[in-house]
Amino acid sequence: MWSTAVKRILVVDDDPSMTRLTRLRLEATGAYEVFTENSGGRAVEAVRACRPDLILLDIMMPDMLGNDVAAAFREDPALSHIKVVFLTSLLKKGEERRSGRDIVIAKPLNPDELLAVIEHELAQDGLEPTGTDFRS
Repeated sequence: MWSTAVKRILVVDDDPSMTRLTRLRLEATGAYEVFTENSGGRAVEAVRACRPDLILLDIMMPDMLGNDVAAAFREDPALSHIKVVFLTSLLKKGEERRSGRDIVIAKPLNPDELLAVIEHELAQDGLEPTGTDFRS
């Protein structure tokens, strides 16, 4: 059974058009409340402010790398459980991989792929059931 609770997602990418488009696509499903941040340096405060269930986090940003952002908020025990989907243009399609409990996927994603990844990752914590067979 699908949960009717809206999940909170934070999208962090230095490209404002990417964060805006992703927010619009995800909010159109009615299943997600989406917050955006375009600065890696401000992302940790955004995580504290919105307390997301999942973060879509660009790895390569000019002011602070995504892995440094994740390391910073994970130092806070109240935030350390949050799932992260790292996004990067450094990988090619099909090169997606897990890094511990997080996943690293190639940009750009089509909307269906993005939704499948989000649903799968949220289901890993028992937040959402899913029929998606996403490679782990």
